[in-house]
Amino acid sequence: MKISDVLERKTVIPNLQSRSKPDVLRELAENLAAAHPNINDETLIEALIEREKLCSTAVDSGVAIPHAKMSGVSNIIAGFGRSIEGIDYESLDSKLTHLFIILVAPETSIGAHIQLLARISKIFKNPELRGKLMTLETPDEIYDSIIMEDARL
Repeated sequence: MKISDVLERKTVIPNLQSRSKPDVLRELAENLAAAHPNINDETLIEALIEREKLCSTAVDSGVAIPHAKMSGVSNIIAGFGRSIEGIDYESLDSKLTHLFIILVAPETSIGAHIQLLARISKIFKNPELRGKLMTLETPDEIYDSIIMEDARL
């Protein structure tokens, strides 16, 4: 499974307004729920917060992959958000987090969900992509760059 299978242009936020971890989870969840009416944003926010209690989904290099499983979701879906200023997201490297890829999977998803998390992690390890994503301005430019890197692998 590729990011292009789950990410849509309409779920890309080029300038997150949130300044805290709970607020960025809410902003990402509300955006994803607006694009997918079968998702209840409050239920998704709760699921994301519960997942974060296990351990932070911020990896390193300014990237976080908040994710959750939910009933009522038939396919894995994704969104993307960028914080220019950065957010203290309790990352492994203690640096601010700027790039967020949110994933929501069906409750029954196991293999595909894990494979996609690994693929996203691999794609966002590329420092050139991360740097480029910090300079782009429109959702379309950001989406196209992510999809091009996804296709390259």
